[in-house]
Amino acid sequence: MTKSDDGRDITLRIAQEPAADELLARSPLAALVGMLLDQQVPMEWAFAGPYALAQRMGRDDLDAHEIATYDPEAFTGLFTARPALHRYPGSMAKRVQQLCQFLVAQYDGEAAAVWSDAATGAELRRRLNALPGFGTQKAQIFLALLGKQFGVRPPGWREAAGPYGEEGSHRSVADITGPESLAEVRAFKQEAKQAAKAAKAAAKGK
Repeated sequence: MTKSDDGRDITLRIAQEPAADELLARSPLAALVGMLLDQQVPMEWAFAGPYALAQRMGRDDLDAHEIATYDPEAFTGLFTARPALHRYPGSMAKRVQQLCQFLVAQYDGEAAAVWSDAATGAELRRRLNALPGFGTQKAQIFLALLGKQFGVRPPGWREAAGPYGEEGSHRSVADITGPESLAEVRAFKQEAKQAAKAAKAAAKGK
């Protein structure tokens, strides 16, 4: 990618690691894989994963065709080698392969094709939601990331992204532009987690 759909240079600070963020900015597949890995680990660890994976494969980018046909056991080995690429390296290796196999089957291996010609935000959300490992929330967060930081803004994209599309919010990785906003997003997630726990405890006490 490197340049957004509206011609701006893309500078990301999600992984908080220049080389990893540079890859995310120029590689649609790396961005998708980072989003896939973003669960049950710190956000910056998840989004540094694609760069670490590319390094272990001896590449300067990820290729959906190569990953889709990679020997599953050897591919898992890339994830489990220390330091592991995820808290659950085995299951995540499998999910990344499934994602790439889907992209090869449906989009000729081109990750950007998922969003490049989406006519509306709602259509883009449906496409993202159809990706292996992408539930509604993950699809909405990635849609917000595309809109806010990559300039991918089909009509209705903010609405389709739900609360994650709100301007000025600090809810998700879509809002991280540096260490300060990372801290704000982390604080928001912590508050939301505590509120959910409190609501659960209150429901049990009824």
